[in-house]
Amino acid sequence: MMFFVYVLASRQRGTLYTGVTNDLARRVHEHREKTASGFTRRYDVTRLVYYETFDTPDAAIAREKRLKRWPREWKIQAIENFNPGWQDLYEDLNR
Repeated sequence: MMFFVYVLASRQRGTLYTGVTNDLARRVHEHREKTASGFTRRYDVTRLVYYETFDTPDAAIAREKRLKRWPREWKIQAIENFNPGWQDLYEDLNR
C-alpha cells in the first residue's frame, strides 16, 4: 500500500492545504465534492497541485508535519518545481 502527502490549492498561489492519505484519488474527490474538511470547503481548496508517495504511513505523516511547518514561500517553490503550471493533477490520477 502506498501513502501520499498532498497539497491542494484554491488557485495558482492561492490558499493551500496539506494532507496525508492512503488513497489519493478518493481523498481529493472528497475535497472536490465538499464532503471533506471544513477548511477546504470554506476556502474552495480543490485543485491537486503537489503530491509525494511513501511506503509507510509513518514516513508520510512525518513528511506532512514537516511540510506544514514550512513557510508559505517554500511550499510554493516545491509546487512550482513539481508542477510549474499549477495544473490540477487530479485527472491524471484516474488514468
